[in-house]
Amino acid sequence: MASAIDATGNPIPTSSVLTASAKHIGIRCMAENVEFLKCKKKDPNPEKCLDKGKEVTRCVLGLLKDLHHRCAKEMDEYVGCMYYHTNEFDLCRKEQEAFEKACPPK
Repeated sequence: MASAIDATGNPIPTSSVLTASAKHIGIRCMAENVEFLKCKKKDPNPEKCLDKGKEVTRCVLGLLKDLHHRCAKEMDEYVGCMYYHTNEFDLCRKEQEAFEKACPPK
């Protein structure tokens, strides 16, 4: 896994990328996720919440692009470690610390 971004500059939302970015996603995209979950609770018909789901996706992809722009090296190292170790946080704490120091979750 070389990078969390493809050749055109778009994020590649693999499980390792999403897992490594989970703290950031939880903070930055909280409002979108809450609205989506409220919609799902109100109406279990998946079609009714497509717009809310698209907002969540837009937020996450924008966040991934921003993270890669601000701290590409640390993110790629953390994502690479997570990919290699099948998303086991405990085996990637050093890379996680470097990533969160370069791009603190906020």
